[in-house]
Amino acid sequence: MSECIAPGVQIPSRWYNAMPDIPGGVEPPLNPKTRQPASPADLLPIFPEPLLEQEMSPDSFIDIPDEVRSILAQWRPTPLVRAKRFEEAVGAKAKIFFKNESVSPAGSHKTNSALAQAYFNKVAGVKRLTTETGGGQWGSAMAFASQAFGLELLVYMVRCSYDQKPGRRTVMRSFGAEVIPSPSPTTDAGKGFLAKEPDCRGSLGMAISEAIEVALRDEKTKYTLGSVLNHVLLHQTVIGIEAREQLIASGVGLPDMVIGCCGGGSNFAGIAFPFLRDKLEGKKAIRFVGVEPALCPSLTQGKYEYDYGDTSGFTPLVKMYSLGKDFLPPDLHSGGLRYHGMAPQVSALLREGLMTAETQTQKNCFGAGLAFARAQGILPAPESCHAVASAADHARKPENAGKTILFNLSGHGMLDLFAYEKFLAGEITD
Repeated sequence: MSECIAPGVQIPSRWYNAMPDIPGGVEPPLNPKTRQPASPADLLPIFPEPLLEQEMSPDSFIDIPDEVRSILAQWRPTPLVRAKRFEEAVGAKAKIFFKNESVSPAGSHKTNSALAQAYFNKVAGVKRLTTETGGGQWGSAMAFASQAFGLELLVYMVRCSYDQKPGRRTVMRSFGAEVIPSPSPTTDAGKGFLAKEPDCRGSLGMAISEAIEVALRDEKTKYTLGSVLNHVLLHQTVIGIEAREQLIASGVGLPDMVIGCCGGGSNFAGIAFPFLRDKLEGKKAIRFVGVEPALCPSLTQGKYEYDYGDTSGFTPLVKMYSLGKDFLPPDLHSGGLRYHGMAPQVSALLREGLMTAETQTQKNCFGAGLAFARAQGILPAPESCHAVASAADHARKPENAGKTILFNLSGHGMLDLFAYEKFLAGEITD
């Protein structure tokens, strides 16, 4: 059987900011016009002041507002589960634990940052938000959070996911959001993309460009981002903080390996960063593993350089592992991982040799996802399947016998049934 670990742990009262602890630091974002370090004033047209303060904060811990914690309490702390049946199914020699973020109202970890961003925008007097979404998890989370704090929301959803995942856009609309497939004719950026390629299937970089363009038109409208930036990764650390306390309270202790799927970096950072000090202080030689799609390999094949976060060049330049802002990923079903770059903090960990990166193919991911569903009763999101597949691979290795592997089940796949149907029909290709 499987077992839930230390369910009595409390919701964290503070987020953990890994920035001060990363050896070698993280290079500052650059103003795209001057190529000099960006100031808060450079970013105010896009983000509200409270989030910019968090983005550039030197503090290791930042208080979570009571208004945010009270809504997080609807589902947090999330379960930490020993996946014994999955261990048996895959022939594991190691112990496998997973943090179940699929229990959030929007079905994924994305709700952790969405609530915080909606709250701080509300405090700053913002009336309307714009954002992008790949697989639909971030858009769904932001729609829920915007409704919770009385804000309007416009979502640009990458067109291939818009077509593949109608359930996701229905969830967003049910929460009150407006959803537009990207690229679209509603922005100059979108018109430009369509002029070059009328049947363009879109990318997160393109959708970001459209959402930011709309935000720049109106001072009462701000842009929200579901990954990559420091404040987003900060909000997700509730995951790892809880998991760490749950493991220690149950007597399991610190894990030997922490695994997260990687698109922009928020999911991986959320589960891994709260264990960073344990690694740096020598408490345990924890291995951090970031897993990305073989079809969008920014960490494993990208260059570590300054690049734009969007395709049109509206965003500041950030130092990250990137495939280039013009990289157009294939129509892989893990829409939330179809991003050309990786969060600067996560990139810095790889630069310093504090984590390793690996890839998984679509077939391996869906195969592992089905094995997990049949053993644990939870159908993982295609994005989460990357972590599931990696955990199974590492757990089978003889050198990991008896070790503890922790991974983040970042979301459920109940709105990704089209992709699973394709896999079951033998139509998924690598």
